[in-house]
Amino acid sequence: MERRRTEGKNHWYHETQSSASRAQALPLVPEAATVNDPFLLDIALPEDQAANLDGIVTPARKLYALLFPQRVTVNRLRTFSTYDRLSTALTVAQVFGIQRLCNHYAARLAPLPGPDSSRESNYRLAQITQYARQLAASPSVIDARARQQLEGVGLTQYDVVVITQIIGFVAFQARVLAILQAVLGQPVRVIPGMEIQQEADASLFADADITWEPAIDAVDLRIANAPQMESLAHWQPLPELRLLAPLLAHEHLQLNALGEICDKLTRAMPNKQLAGLTALYTARINGSVGCFAEALQRTPQERSMEHALRSGEREINRETADNPQIKALLQSVQLLTCAADRFSPLHFSLLVEQGFTRQAAVSLLMGCALNGWLNRLKIALGQTTFPETE
Repeated sequence: MERRRTEGKNHWYHETQSSASRAQALPLVPEAATVNDPFLLDIALPEDQAANLDGIVTPARKLYALLFPQRVTVNRLRTFSTYDRLSTALTVAQVFGIQRLCNHYAARLAPLPGPDSSRESNYRLAQITQYARQLAASPSVIDARARQQLEGVGLTQYDVVVITQIIGFVAFQARVLAILQAVLGQPVRVIPGMEIQQEADASLFADADITWEPAIDAVDLRIANAPQMESLAHWQPLPELRLLAPLLAHEHLQLNALGEICDKLTRAMPNKQLAGLTALYTARINGSVGCFAEALQRTPQERSMEHALRSGEREINRETADNPQIKALLQSVQLLTCAADRFSPLHFSLLVEQGFTRQAAVSLLMGCALNGWLNRLKIALGQTTFPETE
């Protein structure tokens, strides 16, 4: 029989089987739990940079507070506990390898009592951890079966929205931290053995007529409360949230914060064409066919790049051989999407050398980070449908 663990969670790489002991186990960096800014994790920004990012950081802090409160009251419809949330966040942080992010979520998780040691609890946590790791590291592998496995261990529709938002949010947070560390000239700290995300298979993008449809129920307008209706009316007109908003409105406060971030970043984009390319390539790498199709509709001028984007990295390099600025942008998008922990000051400086202002480069990279979040929402909460053949 396997011996139960009683020494607590005093390391940032957690296990799915954890002790229910209430002893206060200290993480490796206990002070990481009490940062003043739980989104930027106390990265010190110059005043002008901080002012430019305020419209993004303020709603991100709100969303952090909603996703990771000190205490969560669970009930029949919402079973995702404080431990579940922080355990999921730590799993995702580990995937992306941003050290300060791992330290923070490990420090918050460590003192919490874990689930009991029953087989059912262990299996539930194992399924949650596996799902979080897959959606973070290889989004394109998530399918209806993965959602069914979550339902099989008791997660409700509300829980599925919350876990997906947590995974998308921490993925966004990891990339924002990577961008700002590069802007500030801080050296990267690569964790040995970290895997690089692989580009999604080109076969997913072979058919131009694929459409996206939701895989969970939208908010029922007949019984929706006033705040849900208000949130839906406010944010569904945003092109990025047009199809997602009816699903995310189950947790309308979370939708409000995400909507603010989307709106601010969309307005900050220096060039619609470059923003479209960033969105298309991010979706292509992550395997989000739904986001790819929508981005193509919003920026039809990118039709000239459509074949290369659908085909993948080799064709993209060939298509951009005579355009070093676009090539540099797409290479940065690829690195930030596939290996955020390796995005360094050198990679940021290459964008500036190709004619991007520092603010334009930051905005485009932040757009890449946001698109990675939206890609995961679309993949996890929906499914693609193929045109019927005669």
